[in-house]
Amino acid sequence: MTLFNQINSLLFALFLLVMTSLVYFQFTETRTFMVSQMESDLNNTVTSLSLMIKPHLEIGDEATVDTLVNVIFEGGFYKQVHLTWLADQKKQVWENKVTVKNVPQWFIDLNLFDTQSKEVTITSGWLQLAILEVESNPAIGYRELWRIMNDTLMILAALFLISVFALRLRLKIILKPLHEVAQHARDVSQRKFHPDMTLPSTSELKEVVGAINSMSGQLKQVFTTLDDEVNSLKNDTLCDQASQLPNRLYFTGRLNSWLNEPGFGALLLADFSWLDEIHSKYGYQVRDQTIKVVAQKLTTSLPFPSDTLVARISNTEFAFLIQKADKKQISEYLQALIRLINQEMLNAGCEPNQKFSIGVSERSEGVTRAELLSQADNALQKALNEDKSSHWFYVEKQQEFSREGWRNQLEEAISNNDFIFQWQPIQQCIDNKIIHREIYCRLEIEGKIVQAGQFMPYVERFSLGHQLDKCLLDAINDNDLFALNREPIAVNLSRKSITNPEFHLWLTSYLEKVKSPEKIHFEISESGITQNLTACIQLCEIIENAGAKFGVDNCGRQMGSLTYLQELKPHYIKLDMSLSCYNNDKDEENQQNLELCRALVNIARGLSIKVIITGIEDVKHLQTIKPLRADGYQGYIMPPVEIVNG
Repeated sequence: MTLFNQINSLLFALFLLVMTSLVYFQFTETRTFMVSQMESDLNNTVTSLSLMIKPHLEIGDEATVDTLVNVIFEGGFYKQVHLTWLADQKKQVWENKVTVKNVPQWFIDLNLFDTQSKEVTITSGWLQLAILEVESNPAIGYRELWRIMNDTLMILAALFLISVFALRLRLKIILKPLHEVAQHARDVSQRKFHPDMTLPSTSELKEVVGAINSMSGQLKQVFTTLDDEVNSLKNDTLCDQASQLPNRLYFTGRLNSWLNEPGFGALLLADFSWLDEIHSKYGYQVRDQTIKVVAQKLTTSLPFPSDTLVARISNTEFAFLIQKADKKQISEYLQALIRLINQEMLNAGCEPNQKFSIGVSERSEGVTRAELLSQADNALQKALNEDKSSHWFYVEKQQEFSREGWRNQLEEAISNNDFIFQWQPIQQCIDNKIIHREIYCRLEIEGKIVQAGQFMPYVERFSLGHQLDKCLLDAINDNDLFALNREPIAVNLSRKSITNPEFHLWLTSYLEKVKSPEKIHFEISESGITQNLTACIQLCEIIENAGAKFGVDNCGRQMGSLTYLQELKPHYIKLDMSLSCYNNDKDEENQQNLELCRALVNIARGLSIKVIITGIEDVKHLQTIKPLRADGYQGYIMPPVEIVNG
């Protein structure tokens, strides 16, 4: 029971006690008064009537006596009048039937009033003329007592209702700060922080509100400090101090992560030897300032900034990881980059088209990190040797389908739901118990199994991600994959699904049809969240309102802050594979990743968010990450398996 209802109940009980006591005393006093009043009226009536009829009794005038008695009797205040003439023992009786109007019978049946009677002998000198007996009518007492008590109860009831209304209104005003405290505390438990509440006038509540404000401020400071520590750690370990661009360590991790996922794009390695000329002419301070200016232009003035990573990997070498770009877009980016460099060289007083070269290597199917870096470096060396501004490394590869051929194959597969599914377990670090399973899809074309890494780049190029997600979710429900295991199933949503309003409406309808929405988890990539936070919030509200859950994939991949976690409040996060920690204490990169992972885990635990570490390859690797106290792990230690349905 709420405090408000408890106070209401207590005051209601007290008011009821007072009202009952008041009614009781009013009732007994009124009844006593009515009894006394009827007795007094009876005595007065008997005395006055005997005096009135005495002269007529002396002369035996019966008619006048009868008239006088009727005059008094017809008032209805008396039940019976007996008159006995002593001269001849003649008896006269006047009787009124007891009728009580506007009084319930149950009240009359209480027998609250006894019948009162008064007898008197009328004499003339020493001569006794008659005996007069009068009985009072109790109906008068019942009627008056009922009227008085009815009025009393009506007034008390009205006062009670007015008091309850006034009390309720006043209690709402008094307890309003307490309700605000409760809501504030709930918001704090959900990692929502608001400005301090205004202190109420009530001294007792003032202390409570002050304590809540203090607690909220301290918790907010803790979370802010943790976030600042992660940002500081990222800045110290993953950022080049001169350019404020990501360094080689961060670039290598991102490259690994990108190549482990389906995708398309290119790697550009650039050598800006003209920066050494700036250094020799003007010193390192001017060079560093020039690097900072150039770095800012590289991240803001080139095409596709949201899908491109620019990193400084040595004194004069820069790397450009262009994600989600085809050959035409890569060429456009390269030309824009060359124009920008020439402009900055002119601004720095250097001769354009001199002392810089760029090597380009387009990502191919199955390429490894070492191979892609080697290809880009070979292209760079070729450009340097030939004194050219750029050179492409071409890999001879035979395409199974043309661009339009892939479009037709994918649209047909989505239309017919021709995908083959696998899933991979996510397990608890403590006991290896399965938390949930992440589902993957493959495609069968002309009898051959095509991996996601081959067709997903084309899904993204043709903006078919939301259609593929619909197809995948329908297949899960139609094949009743939820019934195969007790654990939930996780589906990784494409970026197109995040921003597509039509998909949001479809997902709402889909989740209403699903029998067990709590058994489906949705994963959203961190880059998709940071670039489309408003749309993500709307999508996550749809998911949570339906009873499903969602998590963040590739968490920690971006260089930015993790404040979005407080706004979204996901059920879990999956750390990016670029943060994988291996069992090598002497490896500086590994130790830095370990510290960064620990900081991310601490932030998530402070926000009551579960943490899953990805990229776990074997038992030795698993033992390395166990001290981080993450909730779960995923990787090739337990590879994806075919889904066997029935």
